[in-house]
Amino acid sequence: MPLKFDSANDRYSIANTYFLPPTNFTAEEALSLIALAGKNSPGKNLPFSEPARLAAAKLESGLPAPLREEVRGISRAIQIAMNQVSPLEDKREFYQQLVNAITHRHVVRIKYASLTEWETISTKLRPYQLLFSGRSWYAIGRSSLHSETRTFNLSRIQELLPLKEKYALPKTFTLESYLGNAWHLIPETGPDQHVVIRFEPLVAQNVAEVLWHKTQQLEWRDDGRLDYHAHVSGLNEIAWWILGYGDQAEVLRPAKLRKLVARRVTNMQRIYAESR
Repeated sequence: MPLKFDSANDRYSIANTYFLPPTNFTAEEALSLIALAGKNSPGKNLPFSEPARLAAAKLESGLPAPLREEVRGISRAIQIAMNQVSPLEDKREFYQQLVNAITHRHVVRIKYASLTEWETISTKLRPYQLLFSGRSWYAIGRSSLHSETRTFNLSRIQELLPLKEKYALPKTFTLESYLGNAWHLIPETGPDQHVVIRFEPLVAQNVAEVLWHKTQQLEWRDDGRLDYHAHVSGLNEIAWWILGYGDQAEVLRPAKLRKLVARRVTNMQRIYAESR
């Protein structure tokens, strides 16, 4: 099959496979790409990242032998650990269909095991964004069933059917505007809440070392405790984070969050109080 050059897009193509013109990399640039996308990269367990690893392998194989060995040695010395992720191997086709739908602005119909409705739902989705966060891939877009933009975990999509119906991406949509001040992925309706959590000295420094939220402010107390401030869109997600610190964290405000955490602690106590 002949190789064709698309001058308008500055690329070579065979059928639907495109080949970019040669690019010169410095040794530092090559090392960075191999470290970030190679077999020892932080994305080695990231679902559907095989093309990036193949590209890094091609880049590594094209280096002069002495430099290749040096880069391999350095890349082995640089490790970035990721949290456990959902493998999503059985969702590979859905992922690619969503990529194509976003690229060509096509609506899809999905069958989804919803944890909000506690049942399997069917909805037409206008996919605006694919986002990998935490442990899984998420599709963000307008749901016909809910008549609003929603977040869908790829691992819970049971069926996906591409439709001929097209859509336009809203000019006002950005991932940042959609998430607002959500603690993680699920913004809740209503005004933002000013949250204050007091951390005991045992974990205070650990909390202070991480930028957990874009609005956070830290207030150290003379006794070594830390008052953590943030403005969040919804309380359910941050409640789980607080519970992870056990008796080393206390919600000071708002009262609604304090009651929510207390209720879950009470439920936990009931579970562990039962004799087995």
